[in-house]
Formats: sequence, C-alpha cells, structure tokens
Amino acid sequence: MPLRPARCYKDMHKPPYTRKEYIDGIPQPKISKFVMGNPRGDYELVVELISLENAILRHNGLEAARVMAHKYLSKYVGEDKYFFMVRQYPHHVLRENKMMAFAGADRLQDGMRKAFGKPVGVGARVFYGSVIAEVRISAKNLPQAKEALRRFRDKIGIRTMLRVRELKPGSSATPTNAAETQK
Repeated sequence: MPLRPARCYKDMHKPPYTRKEYIDGIPQPKISKFVMGNPRGDYELVVELISLENAILRHNGLEAARVMAHKYLSKYVGEDKYFFMVRQYPHHVLRENKMMAFAGADRLQDGMRKAFGKPVGVGARVFYGSVIAEVRISAKNLPQAKEALRRFRDKIGIRTMLRVRELKPGSSATPTNAAETQK
C-alpha cells in the first residue's frame, strides 16, 4: 500500500504518542545519520533553518531532505569544508486506520469513527521557532549553504526561514556540555 501524503500527518492536533515500551510494531526511523561533514573544522558562520509553524515532519521526509542537502554540500563545497546537522529526531509514533481503497470498497466497509490505528511510522514534532537543521561553513561558501537548506526545506514541506549567525573564533562545531558553555 503506498504512503499517504504528508498533509495527512502534518497537523499537531493530538498529544504526542511516544511511549515506545508500550507500543508493538513501530517501524525504525529511516533517517540514519544526523551529523555529516567535518565537526572539527574552523567555521565562521552558522546557517540555521527555523520553523515558522507547528508541524510533524515524517521520518522519510527528513531522510530525503538530509540526503539532498548533504549531496549538494559535498559536491559544491567539499566533504571536509562544512558541518551539517539535523537537529530534530523523530520520536512521535504515527498511526493509521487502514481502510480498503478500491472500487466498491464503500459497500464492503464503513469503518469506525475516530479509530485508534496501527503504527505506520515516526515523525518529529517541530514547534514555531525551533531549529530543524544547521550548516556551519566559511563565509565564502555562504550561498551554497543557503541553497542546500533551501533544498532541505522543499523536501519537508513547511514554512521556514533562514538565520545566519557568526561563530565566535575558536568555538568547535560539536556541542559541549552545559558546564563548559557557561564558563
């Protein structure tokens, strides 16, 4: 059975469904890598993709967006000249009430209203103002980073904006613990 369109799962009108120890048969998330590129490079800028709406991003949409952005950056910037990170993880379990969808199915089944459904995938719950993905890069490669995140945005299908920040000299790309950051 083919996948339903993303608009079927995009709205956050129900509470999060994340208690995986009680749920059987949850498919594994398709997104496998969240950090790509060179995390130890000396970068000048951070380009962040920020959500402008509350939505659920499906795991296969995040994976398709990650592949597109990573492929573009590695081709036009170079494998070791950027650091790319997807900042959202798909925790929320998506459910679907399977119905027959062929000619004459309306005579066979009416279905149950507000049925609970079986797990069909996972998604990331993204809120207004949260960072979905970021690219750390040198100033001369800023147009390539913007294009990569534009391609990322087109795959996830929600309204977003780009924010460009300068990095402090000597700061590393990998996040450190809170005690070191406050010193």
